[in-house]
Amino acid sequence: MTIAEFDPHVRFEDWTRTRVPAVIGTNSGSEPLAFQNWRRFKEAFVPELVERAVRETGEALGRPVINCLDPCAGSGTTPLACQFLGVEPIAIEVNPFLADLIEAKLSVVDAAVVARRCSEVIGTQLHVDPNEHYALAPATFVEPGVADRYLFPRDVAERLANLVLAVEQVPEVKVKRLLRVLLGSAALEVCNATVSGKGRRYRQNWKEQMRTVDELDQAFVQAVEGAVFDIARYARRRNLSYDLRRGDARLEIANIPEIDLAVFSPPYPNSFDYTDVYNIELWSLGYLKGGKDNVELRNSTLRSHVQIKRDFASDGLSLAVRTSVSKLRAVDGLWNKNIPDMIGAYFADLAILLRGVREKLVAEGRVYMVVGDSRYAGVDVPVAEAIAEMAPSLRYELIGSEPFRSMRVSPQQGGRAELAETLIVLAAV
Repeated sequence: MTIAEFDPHVRFEDWTRTRVPAVIGTNSGSEPLAFQNWRRFKEAFVPELVERAVRETGEALGRPVINCLDPCAGSGTTPLACQFLGVEPIAIEVNPFLADLIEAKLSVVDAAVVARRCSEVIGTQLHVDPNEHYALAPATFVEPGVADRYLFPRDVAERLANLVLAVEQVPEVKVKRLLRVLLGSAALEVCNATVSGKGRRYRQNWKEQMRTVDELDQAFVQAVEGAVFDIARYARRRNLSYDLRRGDARLEIANIPEIDLAVFSPPYPNSFDYTDVYNIELWSLGYLKGGKDNVELRNSTLRSHVQIKRDFASDGLSLAVRTSVSKLRAVDGLWNKNIPDMIGAYFADLAILLRGVREKLVAEGRVYMVVGDSRYAGVDVPVAEAIAEMAPSLRYELIGSEPFRSMRVSPQQGGRAELAETLIVLAAV
């Protein structure tokens, strides 16, 4: 082997070869990869999609891809995969917990320092009143909760608050960030609810199987040990730099540099606010201090839900969108009267996002975008079709539209796998 052939970096294949994705579109049913098991994202797309996008875009450009944007970074799959592929990642994430989780994955820290700080945090004993510490959190957060339903027993909530404050005393910024997000993982392990892609529900027989303070400590230590192993094993990625922007993607995208590629999946127009999925981490770790913070965060997300009162004004909608909105307006008894307007606003926001991406794309640069259809009262909202209609007016050429999987409709509609999830590929023209 010559010097030129020697590559000391961990390759993308070294990271992903440990498992074969059960579904090419998402992580659902697949074995978790390193970094992905810090906080399980069942619906996140697999990193192989990023590899494909980088390869195909490089072929279209006639040169290697230099950088790649994910404006809805979520679990951090795109920027992390880019580091393994030697591509400069640019990410935008509005959720502060997810932004910290992404940055913790992208950063390299000293394992010895992490272990020492973790030990110090575990050994810190502070006298914290959990009801005072979480006074502005939802009323069901700490025992006794509401109607005897609560997420954390009082002693576990007290220990959790103790650990949160102890982590805040860690002097190294990267280590503090890592410990904070891993503490969020531990909090999920011991709370009285389980979290899925659409919110949370109380565990079966949770009152008879209440988690303990010792279990919280153990879950935290185990999460740290696993993360340190991942960081150490994959520290020599081909590119360790990154550009992470925190805030509303509709606004932040104007501040990014020129890009070759964008790979992302926006929230789907299913009336559900994805912020709810992360409420336990957001409140328990102190990202949200009160109701105002919560409303501000929700208002900074795409208008894909009706869980708060918002301005749903929109214009310039495509034929497919106008047709769906018109059909929805004709439905009697929608569970929320704002759903038709929300659908229009959702596509208006997608247009803002795609227009912003187009302004930053080089000629022949590409967008790989995973989207999902929705259905309300039997009325389909064909997202992929609508984006294909929007593309020319946004100065894109539709390169391809291919199915990834079928999503299940709501249990009220039988729970059948009928809603399409689609990969849209666009090229800048």
